[in-house]
Amino acid sequence: MYHSVGDCSDDPYRITVTPDRLDRQLGWLRRRGLRGVSVAALIAARARGEDRGLVGLTFDDGYADFVEAALPVLRRHGCGATLFVLPGRLGGDNSWDPLGPRKRLLTADGIRKAADQGVEIGSHGLTHVDLTKADDVTLTVETVESRAALAELTGAPVAGFCYPYGAIDRRAADAVRDAGYAYACAIDPGTLSGPYALPRLHIGQNDTAVRLLLKYRLHGLRRRAVEGV
Repeated sequence: MYHSVGDCSDDPYRITVTPDRLDRQLGWLRRRGLRGVSVAALIAARARGEDRGLVGLTFDDGYADFVEAALPVLRRHGCGATLFVLPGRLGGDNSWDPLGPRKRLLTADGIRKAADQGVEIGSHGLTHVDLTKADDVTLTVETVESRAALAELTGAPVAGFCYPYGAIDRRAADAVRDAGYAYACAIDPGTLSGPYALPRLHIGQNDTAVRLLLKYRLHGLRRRAVEGV
């Protein structure tokens, strides 16, 4: 799980990695015979029994620096990814982070450019709302309307959803399923499992080769196998 790729000198939420660090991290994967792919590609490969050596790469929030800084690194390493964006905040910024710094979000053209480069586009909700605290109307808007908006923007079906803040409960997962998504990513979904509660590992600027190896090994011990995928 990545977020922003750029200058991380002011990064109170630890959401940023530099392009050089991303390059080193993807190089670490490739040297071990692993390749980053979109979540949709990973799930499809697993269904065919061909997922060995594949790692799902995700980028949350849809920062403008994805196209500017992340895409060239992904291409250099022959990796794919899923980009979770906010169609209700096109060209805006991350105003939900009170401590800042303000980071630009992708415009519609930026999202289409990423899609044209083979990046899977998924929904991060419409406006980055905690679904576990949303009323019924907001829950529907954030899941159903965001999917419809992205399908219109990209001209392609939208299979994936990512819970803002990683916040998930059974009600939110059911809403995502009912909105027509094929899968949804959380961070640590607790007791929930299955295609609408996929766990992920946060990757940050401090994750060197040693830390990556520890995270890679410990994640398998900490999380049981996801059922139904």
